[in-house]
Amino acid sequence: QVQLVESGGGLVQAGGSLSLSCAASGGGRFSINDMGWYRQAPGKQRDLVAVITSGGSTNYEDSVKGRFTISRDNAKKTVSLQMNSLKPEDTAVYYCNAHIARILRGTTSYWGQGTQVTVSS
Repeated sequence: QVQLVESGGGLVQAGGSLSLSCAASGGGRFSINDMGWYRQAPGKQRDLVAVITSGGSTNYEDSVKGRFTISRDNAKKTVSLQMNSLKPEDTAVYYCNAHIARILRGTTSYWGQGTQVTVSS
């Protein structure tokens, strides 16, 4: 079974920065297609924040463009999210997501456990 383990997050004042990381491990031999970060605020649905393909192409939710940067290390099987100029509305639980491909098993979407990001005004 593949596991996604997140680190980072925490409490920061508005205008500050935080960095999130997520590492994939276990589950034997596999490759990773798209990796991304989602967030879920209390009482709201889980929404895409940023996604990066295995080739490095990126896409961002409009409200984070220019402030957040997603990156990945394919050799280390990690994805990171650098968050700058944070706003109170960025407060949410952030989840790592990865589309894992294994021979004869197709592609499966996996989720991290979530990490809290709180931005105070």
